[in-house]
Amino acid sequence: MAFEKEKVLEALKKIREGEKRKFSQSIELIINLKEINIKKDEGKIEEFIQLPAGRGKDAKVCAFVGPELKDAAAKYCDAYVLSDDFDKQEKRAIRKLVQSTDFFIAQINVMPAVAKTFGRFLSTIGKMPSPKAGHVVPPKTNIEPLVKLLKKSVKVAIKKAPVFQTLIGNETMKDEELLQNAMTIIERIKGKLPKGEHNIKNIMLKTTMGKPQKVVA
Repeated sequence: MAFEKEKVLEALKKIREGEKRKFSQSIELIINLKEINIKKDEGKIEEFIQLPAGRGKDAKVCAFVGPELKDAAAKYCDAYVLSDDFDKQEKRAIRKLVQSTDFFIAQINVMPAVAKTFGRFLSTIGKMPSPKAGHVVPPKTNIEPLVKLLKKSVKVAIKKAPVFQTLIGNETMKDEELLQNAMTIIERIKGKLPKGEHNIKNIMLKTTMGKPQKVVA
């Protein structure tokens, strides 16, 4: 499959011709896979990818912290929950926080308490702080670079089917910016697949409310 940037630009043009909405729609990239067993390690790909042109609207980041990182979390994050307050959280408030937040980070020594209080709400939708991705940090870490990185990032993962679907920006962004973001994700995913490009069945783009437009097949 010879992938061409021009085809992404063509697909972007077509999806922009769809029905206009009263809000700025997200632009999503869909990568359908083939010859991938999602029950094996090859099908358990999970990547946090920084978008070079940004998301259009920054991701929201929440931190679970102890007193050591309270001030930094208050300064750099959109929200934070202090460890002393974990037991005071009501289920409705937790659900609202989980739904409105894109990424969670945590201070390493409060992670057991995070798992106890928030785990069942976060794990079912894949939002638990990821130690592997560096989202669980020591008490005296400078979290500013991490938070800034996450605000421009997306999580790309295989879930219940051999497919990746992720945000690459929104309608307010230029096609060249969306192209740059799309290519960054595609190249990262190709590098993680066992057979690279051969494992890609097709690639599509769509707006939030629009129909998918095939890029390559």
